[in-house]
Amino acid sequence: MRNSFILHVLILLLITVALLFVNLFFGTITISLSDLKDGIASDIFYNIRIPKTFTAILAGGSLAISGLLMQTLFRNPLAGPYVLGVSSGAGLFVAIAMILFGGVSNYFIGKSLIGISAVTGSLLVMSLVLFISKRSRSNTTVLLVGIMISQILGAFQGLIEYMSDPAALKSFVVWGMGSVSNTSNKDIFILLPVCLIFCFATLFLSKPLNAILLNETYAQNLGINVNRLRLIIIVITAVLTGLITAFCGPIAFVGLSVPIACRLLFKTSHQLHQITYCFLIGAITLLLCDSICQILSESYALPINTITTILGSPVVIYLIFKSKTIS
Repeated sequence: MRNSFILHVLILLLITVALLFVNLFFGTITISLSDLKDGIASDIFYNIRIPKTFTAILAGGSLAISGLLMQTLFRNPLAGPYVLGVSSGAGLFVAIAMILFGGVSNYFIGKSLIGISAVTGSLLVMSLVLFISKRSRSNTTVLLVGIMISQILGAFQGLIEYMSDPAALKSFVVWGMGSVSNTSNKDIFILLPVCLIFCFATLFLSKPLNAILLNETYAQNLGINVNRLRLIIIVITAVLTGLITAFCGPIAFVGLSVPIACRLLFKTSHQLHQITYCFLIGAITLLLCDSICQILSESYALPINTITTILGSPVVIYLIFKSKTIS
């Protein structure tokens, strides 16, 4: 098993590196190494392509790990940040923060306030869903409540957009489409350390996650503090989902479909392997989706949510038809 895991990781790393180069050099404008000496091409490469590519890697990996943690915590294969309303919670608080703090001139203060607001929204919704899941053992009930929470929060966000001035409304609409192209090198200095630290921290949770995946009683009998584990999972998921939503907007289906795809592809529930697979395939998914967005249109980039939905929906539909029951 160890040898096959290493082989799988090496293959996924090669695919990631290949797509990284595709994202860096191909798009609405094709750039060669010799073009980097040119002022315009060099500016596009260093100030647009590099932050966009690394944002795709960090966003894809972070959302996939968030989805894996939620599916493990709730023991529900259809749990995910987008489905259970965690992304909507982050989105609503981002909308509020953009109105309250959008005029802050200091870059890092403004971005920090928006990021903290997004994490707070994710944390509140994640805690609420967990509270409901403890009161109801039905997976269907938890999913329906999560969807209703998402709709309610979306309605409030829509109300904020309706009451906003045209300039703020345009920003909301563009942000709500989801994109990895709106980040700068300054944004990467915020995203990179936070995402990598929290994603790396999940590796140390692999053994407790393996235990809680069976049931909480079994985990407690092994001496695992289940309440503390829940709190850690909530914090990691809220930070990763909130931060990615703040910088990239709500990106659908990555957190839901990638963990499912990993289980289907690699036939393992070992959480250390799943965490590694999810990060790499999440990165590959968003790199691929972003490449498709750039290549399909020469004049403008398509919203990345369109592509993630088209690619992610069949995975979820397959699981629904394959499973005899989801309750």
